[in-house]
Amino acid sequence: MAIRPLPATPSFPIRRIPDGPKTPFALFLSGIITSVRVAAMPTNAAQGKQTPEELVRSANQRFYAAFEALDLKAMEDLWAHDEQVQCVQPGWELLLGWEEVRERWARIFKNTKRVRVALSGVWVRVEGNVGWVACTARVTTAFAEGFDEATVQATNIFVQRSGQWLLVSHHASPVPTSLQSTVQ
Repeated sequence: MAIRPLPATPSFPIRRIPDGPKTPFALFLSGIITSVRVAAMPTNAAQGKQTPEELVRSANQRFYAAFEALDLKAMEDLWAHDEQVQCVQPGWELLLGWEEVRERWARIFKNTKRVRVALSGVWVRVEGNVGWVACTARVTTAFAEGFDEATVQATNIFVQRSGQWLLVSHHASPVPTSLQSTVQ
């Protein structure tokens, strides 16, 4: 399988944030604020008391915690490792199969200094051994050359295998920066 080069930046509009600790997030990134929320993985005892919706919500929280922590091992633990998985990240092409998805996360983590994700409008649904989450994510990312901020609508699909909820699809699309409707 040939490795496709990543574009220098995603092909969707992003808002550049000037360098320097001027916003609370910039202060966070500069190390003045150091607390990062990381969702703990529930124990087997705790899993027995949670509803399927709570377990899927927890798996979704672990996905974003792995993203924020730039933790490839934690990300690997969340995904199914087969050719059925898929991933669409804003501005980039569809990735099919675990190897392509893993390679993309590895590249993102390698080229990123810090990430902060704020979720809102989280909606969870479970039918049998399939669960999906729709949410809005405000993602602020620090790179060597500065900061990027984007808001995306995301859908994450999980399947239950051997008692674990594993991610099989992540699809994130950019939310327009303008709230004005383009429909006339």
